[in-house]
Formats: sequence, structure tokens, C-alpha cells
Amino acid sequence: MKKGYIPGQHGAWAMLIIPFLFGMFAARPVPLHALLFFGWVLVYLFSYPLLQWIRTKKRRIYGKPLIIYGSLLLPTGAALFALRPSLIWMALMFIPLFLVNGYYARRNRERSLVNDLAAVLQFSLMVFVAYQVGGGSDWKLAAELFGFSVLYFTGTVFYVKTMIREKHNVKYYWFSVGYHLALLAAAAVWYPPGLLVPLAVLLIRAILSPRTKLSVKHSGMLEIAYSVLVACTVLIVYAI
Repeated sequence: MKKGYIPGQHGAWAMLIIPFLFGMFAARPVPLHALLFFGWVLVYLFSYPLLQWIRTKKRRIYGKPLIIYGSLLLPTGAALFALRPSLIWMALMFIPLFLVNGYYARRNRERSLVNDLAAVLQFSLMVFVAYQVGGGSDWKLAAELFGFSVLYFTGTVFYVKTMIREKHNVKYYWFSVGYHLALLAAAAVWYPPGLLVPLAVLLIRAILSPRTKLSVKHSGMLEIAYSVLVACTVLIVYAI
């Protein structure tokens, strides 16, 4: 695939899918979820060349994928808003966070922690959107799943940095370990006991993996397994 069409951050696909699944199954799957997911993927694919264009000003590379994805996104979004007008207001929640991404892209600082956390919040907001499309009414449950998504993926951001950009930063390593330990303790108070199992696994991962010689490729493959573990556990624990 030519440059500019497919995002290179493979871990972002987990953030794209898992919050969507949380929201969909917390309510109930309906046919409109298929169109919503298609539109959500298009948003992600469209935002990638847009942010790269902002960062590099290389219209020749990123202009065509913007046109292609945009031409698919416009009718898909229009259909979603026509079928569920309330989604218009929910879409507005994403704009301030995307502006943060644009700000850091413009300054070529996309790896900034603030930018990463803004992305985590954006992806996690899809819990509410998918939940609303499914006709959910227990917004406390939706908020609980949104919070778990934010907490989990924030920990993943810290962990991944200890494996790559902050690999030899001892302070960052202990910050990541401390975060995962605090997350486990907080979950013991706020969430069902079953969620402690994957969070304990993530804590062990945060402690041991940076001390190994895992390659970036193998670390990414393991991260997929961890994401599946977390998603499956949440769905089982909540029986949704």
C-alpha cells in the first residue's frame, strides 16, 4: 500500500476497536453498528493523512488519500446523522481533542505524552457513541466502561514508551510500573473483581518486559494478545 493510505501505528487499531465493542455490547448490537463502525474506520483513515499533511505539508503524498477517504466519509457520515441525528452532538465531543492532535502535528511533536493522551480520550469516547446507537440507557455503565478504556490505554501509552522511546529511562520505567500498580489498586475499589486478573497481567508486563530484549515487533505482537485478554475479560465480567 502506498505511503499515506494506511497508518503505521498498529497499536491504534486496538484503541479503535475495543471501545467500540465495549459500547456496542453494553447496549446491544444493532444493524446500524455496522455503518457506525465503517464510518469510524473511515474517520481514522481520513485523520491519518490529514495530520501528516499538517505535519509535513506534503500535499503530493497525502492529498489523494484525503480525497479518497473524504469522499467515502461524507456520505457515510451524512447517512449516520440522518438515521441518528443525536450523533451530531456526540461528534462535537471529538473536535477539541482532534485540535490538540493537529496542534502537535503542526509542531512535529506527535509523540508527545499530551498528544497521546488526547488520542486515548478520543478513541475511548466511542464507548458512548456505540452505546447510544445500541439504545443503551444506563449511562453510568457506559461511563464506567469509558473510564476503564481511558485507564487501560493510558497505561499502554506509558508501557510502550518504556519499550521504545524511553527504553533506557529508569524514572519513566518506575513511573509506568507505579501507574499500573495504582491502576490495579483503583480497580480493586471501583471495578468488578474479575478485571483484576488482566490488570495484574499488565502490571507484570510493565515490570518485566522492559527488562528483556524483546524486539519492537515481538512487543507489538504481545500487545495484541494483551488487548484481546482485556477486551474478552471485560465482556465476560460484565456479561455483555
